Parts: sequence; structure tokens; C-alpha cells
Amino acid sequence: MALKMEIMVERWPIAGAFTISRGSKTEAAVVLCILTDGDYVGRGECVPYARYGESLDSVCGEIEKLRDALLNGATREDLPALIGAGAARNAIDCALWDLEAKRSGKLVADMVGLPPLRDLTTAVTVSFGNARAMAASAAAFADRPLIKVKVGGDNDAERIRLVAEAAPASRIIIDANEGWSGDNIVENMLAAAKAGVVLIEQPLPAGKDDILAEIPHPVPVCADESAHGTDDLHTLLGRYDSINIKLDKTGGLTEALRMQKRARELGFGIMVGCMVGTSLAMAPATLVAQDADFVDLDGPLILKEDRDPGLVFEGSRVSPPEPELWG
Repeated sequence: MALKMEIMVERWPIAGAFTISRGSKTEAAVVLCILTDGDYVGRGECVPYARYGESLDSVCGEIEKLRDALLNGATREDLPALIGAGAARNAIDCALWDLEAKRSGKLVADMVGLPPLRDLTTAVTVSFGNARAMAASAAAFADRPLIKVKVGGDNDAERIRLVAEAAPASRIIIDANEGWSGDNIVENMLAAAKAGVVLIEQPLPAGKDDILAEIPHPVPVCADESAHGTDDLHTLLGRYDSINIKLDKTGGLTEALRMQKRARELGFGIMVGCMVGTSLAMAPATLVAQDADFVDLDGPLILKEDRDPGLVFEGSRVSPPEPELWG
């Protein structure tokens, strides 16, 4: 049978609101690429991100442009020559992996040579807000082993202190989403160190982070918006200690695995993160997260409801995906 492709937009309400330094959102708007070959169906989900100039329309349009190529047999290996990294390529790449797994009757994890997948411990997220409200949110997660805290405004030192006091047994990641500056980074990093924070994610705007090579890192610093694919890694040496691998940035699982391998060779720590999406978007990332120092795949926990079937979460523990979901 001839391969068929479908592009779908879905909107998944968020439980409350999800807020970072750049703004709030009340729903996760995702794009699905669905490839059908007779009885076999492969799916990939991506989240367009305005920070990178993406929209629902632009991502759907990018996927549509590859329709003829895909229906004529283009493979995962062909994608980098056909489309740039980003959300659209992620959806296509993951759909191709899923379809290949369904056709072969094998798990993607076996196809890439991974040992049996293990459960992971994911961070849970405290949204940006006033310091006392954030502390209250952190207190509700005080039994969780890893909490990621969104900062990036005035008085972040107080936010960091109060959150750490509210969850004293938890490991804390601080994510500034490019919201700090050369004027406050040293003060904020020292506050994070005093509070026992284990990682600071993207404190400064991408392209304006040279100072990171000149100042001490009392807490390891992780690149997110500054780290997209393997070719970026050499530019981060001396400024960052870790990188955050997200499939919507790398353009899919294929590049994410390549980036992970090279990052380890260069001595970077690894975090595997996500945009706010459903379990279908998280499932491929769980493979990369098998070798990660920090896992942040709590996107489905932020939603009012998730796909069925979805990933199984028990507290902060997340199980590997079942083939019915992906892979």
C-alpha cells in the first residue's frame, strides 16, 4: 500500500496556567505528523515555539512541504538535507521511527541498541510568580526528589531562598529562561549556591552569555536556548557545564541521540527536557533520558488530562512508553 500522511493540530488545556519569565500559557497547542502504511501507523508530536519563530501554521506548512518526499520514500537519514532542525522535523522524525518500529515489530529502544529501558525520575515544575506563591507551590512538591523552578525577574534571590526553604529535602534546578543579566547574575548564582541549588539553566540570553566564561560557577550552568544541535556544542565549551537536549530543538530523536553522544565525549553533563506537550511528545525523549544526569519530562503532568494510553507516572517516576503509545 502507498504511504499516507496526515497533519493534525490539537489543543490540550493546562491545569491552571504555566508561567515562565517570558509569559503564561493556558493550553498546549501541538502538531501531529501521522504516517500510515496499511495497518501500520507511526506518530510524532511536536510543540511549535514562538521563541524560535515557530507557529502552528508555519510548522504545519513545513511538514506539508515534505509530503511528496516522504510518500516517495524519504527516510530519517534524508531529513537534515530536506528540512532544518526544529519542531516540524521532530514530528516527522519521531513518526518515522514509530512507523519503522510498527512495521518491524521491534521496539525503537532495541533498534538504537539500548538496554531494557528503566523508569526515570523527572523534575516537577514550579511556575514563575511572586516569591511566596512559588514557595507555596514548592511546599506542595516537598516530597518530590527533583523540582525545577522558573525564575527570571527582579528579586530572584528571594524566590530561590524561599523555594529552597519550602522543599528542603528536594534537589532544586533553577531555570531563568534567559531572564538574568550581567548586572545580577553573580548575585543570583551566589544565592543559588547558598540555597543548595544543583543546576542553573540558561541564566542569560543566548548570544549574550560570554560572561559565563569569565565568572565562577558555584552552581553548574546548563545551556538550553543556547544549545540546539550537535554543531552547537563546541561553541559552548568554557561557558556551560551541561546542555539541555529537547527534541523540538534538535529536530527529532535521531539528532538528539547524536547530540547526546558528542556531548558526553566533550565532557558536558546532560539534561533531557521538553516543551509542554502530551505523553506522545515525551515518549521518544525517554530513550535519550536513559543516559541523563537530569530528566525534565513532566509536560503531561502540567496538562488537565493526557493521552490514553499515555506514559505512566507514579509521583515523579515515569515508566518507559508502551508500543501502543509510541515506539
